[in-house]
Amino acid sequence: MTKKETVQFIIHTLEHFYPETPVPLTHKDPYTLLIAVLLSAQCTDERVNKVTPALFLLADNPDDMSKVEVSAIEDIIRPCGLSPRKSKAISTLSSILMEKYDGQVPQTFEDLETLPGVGHKTASVVMAQAFGVPAFPVDTHIHRLAQRWKLTNGKNVEQTEKDLKRLFPKDIWNKLHLQIIFFGREYCPARGHDVVKCPVCKELSGKSEKFSSPTPTKN
Repeated sequence: MTKKETVQFIIHTLEHFYPETPVPLTHKDPYTLLIAVLLSAQCTDERVNKVTPALFLLADNPDDMSKVEVSAIEDIIRPCGLSPRKSKAISTLSSILMEKYDGQVPQTFEDLETLPGVGHKTASVVMAQAFGVPAFPVDTHIHRLAQRWKLTNGKNVEQTEKDLKRLFPKDIWNKLHLQIIFFGREYCPARGHDVVKCPVCKELSGKSEKFSSPTPTKN
């Protein structure tokens, strides 16, 4: 397969398996999404979704959150890991949103990335999923699959993001990054990976003589 053919095959396969891509982190607006994504650093989405209901019951907007004691935030988010750092970031960024942005989450990468605890990946998720701005958030999972599928030889997520943006159409970035995450979890895991059972790796490795539309294993 040429690189162009590989890209089209991946787009076709992921769209077949995951035509719908709901945001895996429970949220109701840009602020609660921002907090959920911040909490997801080195933590599973599933665990974050178990923690955020209690946190957002305590405070679900920057005004209320900025008035909550950092220790109270930390007590709730402890299961997510890195709770001292994350609780301080949540408190401080909430105050900044009130003081500098009238309580609203800013809608530029530059402004988002100035907030405590918000790196480029977090900002990309918020821009893509809260505001619909084309972005390609690359975490370690997407980085791993991109290397496995020979879409990049980048040594870090920054280079992988550049390569993926170059290869895939801009208008599908927001959906595609979620499709890759969902596919990786179900068919292309880091451990126990079976090339023959992975619809993408099987084809790219030449272990499949002919590709036809794959049959989903579940609805």
